[in-house]
Amino acid sequence: MLEYTEIHHVSLNVSNIEQARTFYKDVLCLQEISRPNFGFPGAWFAIQQQQLHLIEMPESQTIRKDKSLSSREGHVAFRVKNYQTTLDWLQQKGVDILEKPNNKSGFSQIFCADPDGNLIELNVEQDENNHK
Repeated sequence: MLEYTEIHHVSLNVSNIEQARTFYKDVLCLQEISRPNFGFPGAWFAIQQQQLHLIEMPESQTIRKDKSLSSREGHVAFRVKNYQTTLDWLQQKGVDILEKPNNKSGFSQIFCADPDGNLIELNVEQDENNHK
């Protein structure tokens, strides 16, 4: 039987690493960490003990053909501390969002997409004091 301790990292393809780096650093406020020189462009980010790895591959495309925001398509989810603070920040940055504050999952969700259309969920435990 396999035993897991955590998800170590998630990798996403992006077509322009500088554009993606700006989004993940300046909009999603992730901390960039050092990355080995693999001989191709990319960036690594820390999310507590886990990591997000971006790999530049201009010819790649996300699985999503329709780039509209949807909670039913493949995505990566990050837990945030406060729903309203996150919502306000994304709106201030002009990011298109899809809100699901009262989702049946038990956590409140905000969906957005990076410049390549990779779908991202930001969520918190549902609590009437944590969102509107």
